[in-house]
Amino acid sequence: METMLDYINEEEATLKNILANFSLKRVSSFEKIDNLLILATGSSYNACLAAKVTLEKFADIAITIEEPYNFNHYGRISNSVDAVLAVSQSGKSASTIDAVAKLKKEGLFTLALTSDVTSPIATVVDEVIDLKMGIEKVGFVTKGYVATILQLFLLGLTIGHNKQTLTQAQLDYYQDQLKKVITAIPETIEKTNNFFTVHEAVFKLGTRFIAIGYGPNWGTAKEFETKFTETVRKPSQGFELEAYMHGPYLEANSEHTLFFIETNSSNEARSQALKNYMRAYVGQSLTVTTAKAKDETELGLAIDCDELVTALILVIPFQILAYKIATAKGIDLSQRIFDDFDQVLKSKV
Repeated sequence: METMLDYINEEEATLKNILANFSLKRVSSFEKIDNLLILATGSSYNACLAAKVTLEKFADIAITIEEPYNFNHYGRISNSVDAVLAVSQSGKSASTIDAVAKLKKEGLFTLALTSDVTSPIATVVDEVIDLKMGIEKVGFVTKGYVATILQLFLLGLTIGHNKQTLTQAQLDYYQDQLKKVITAIPETIEKTNNFFTVHEAVFKLGTRFIAIGYGPNWGTAKEFETKFTETVRKPSQGFELEAYMHGPYLEANSEHTLFFIETNSSNEARSQALKNYMRAYVGQSLTVTTAKAKDETELGLAIDCDELVTALILVIPFQILAYKIATAKGIDLSQRIFDDFDQVLKSKV
């Protein structure tokens, strides 16, 4: 039986294969995209949030991300939206399918990003983008998450290429940056395993986990929230850096384990200032960073890369930690729970 770790260990090969088979193509419909509405929920939503800054930069577009169920019942489409992207790894998310199908009937150009090109969502859109990562059989998705981010990055490069807003030098540079972070995955896995060993006692007893990120890695913090909630099953939340400073910090106490997600950015100093302040009020304050580790409280990946591609690598430590902390707490993730949930609530088709 496959586990989360099995799929995490497949991520490098999967992403390398996606990138190796990528080529820039002319797609006339992409030239007209200036305002993109993305519909996604769960980990797909988090991946879109993590990719948003980069996709906007690459494609020279504005993006709005909506939860499809809420949008379907209460949302209103802006007149400026000229394309809709529905993201569903399984292709079976009922709310996403319903929402994009309605928008297609309104005459909007619609796309779907999915791992199953024969799934229900593929039948209701104009164009399907294959995640090219196979079917992930474990419910706590990992490989599909990073594949979604990479495919969104590549979609951004393709749109930018078609709109001629990216030079060839920029296209080459960003693809080289993607290669760099993908190549760093095995070392990232090794460093995370060592980091877990050092802090295992704290993690095992932990009752409240929080991740704080900025820029692209706000999405990483939200995926931390999803993965830890699904697996560790203790109160876990992910916050954007500034948002944490406006109220949530007041909850802090000695039971809290804080993870700060940091990259080489103008926001790094602010993140470090918050970390230094909070250290006296929480049980543990840790850092996951693309820089080199300064001490044992830091998981330093030591990757010199553009901030725009960091969400592809910085999520992997949290995927591994989610699995290892859950296992350390005695949770058997192979044991299915709430087995009739989708059937009763009709959240999947």
